[in-house]
Amino acid sequence: MPGNTDSRAGVADKALQLIQQMKQNPDVMPPFNDEVMQECTAKMNELYELNNQCVTKLRLRGERATQEQENLMITRNAALLFIKRCCLAYVYARTERIKSYRWKLGGVLPASIKNNLCESEIEFFHEYCSSLAEFQAGVGENGVNLMLNAHPPKKLFVQVRVLENYGEFETSDGNLVMLRVNSIHSLPRQDCEMLIRQGILEIAN
Repeated sequence: MPGNTDSRAGVADKALQLIQQMKQNPDVMPPFNDEVMQECTAKMNELYELNNQCVTKLRLRGERATQEQENLMITRNAALLFIKRCCLAYVYARTERIKSYRWKLGGVLPASIKNNLCESEIEFFHEYCSSLAEFQAGVGENGVNLMLNAHPPKKLFVQVRVLENYGEFETSDGNLVMLRVNSIHSLPRQDCEMLIRQGILEIAN
């Protein structure tokens, strides 16, 4: 029995580390920890199966569980639920962070983030983008861009400095602007918000 207890504790500790990993890296997306998630899934299945076998045997024999058996099943179930909660919290935290990237970066993820996502997370991001685009297109006659003016603007135009060579950029009023590194421009705030989020522009003090 000590071996089983140590095994449960080991997997539970790893499950808790999944959450701690997200808290310790609030500004980056850590790689999806598939190895630990698989260990957690295997341990939950094992604990469930052990309890199920115990209950099945007792029912077939028409017996009641002894106090020792009851305590053991309660302990297994508590361990299973703890691991499950940790895994769900881990997946939820990653999902919320992925959704935030859509609002900060637009519909294209940089490689530094995308490479740390698992296949299902990438699929979720694309589905979230599609749902958001469909919703925006269905508002009013011409749709609405929820990415613009996330905060009430104090000014319609803002001075920005170019951080990366971008090339020719057309503003909403039809003007063409050449965005070169270190150049400063006065642009409509709604036109440059996404470029600011992507790190191509910054507000010039």
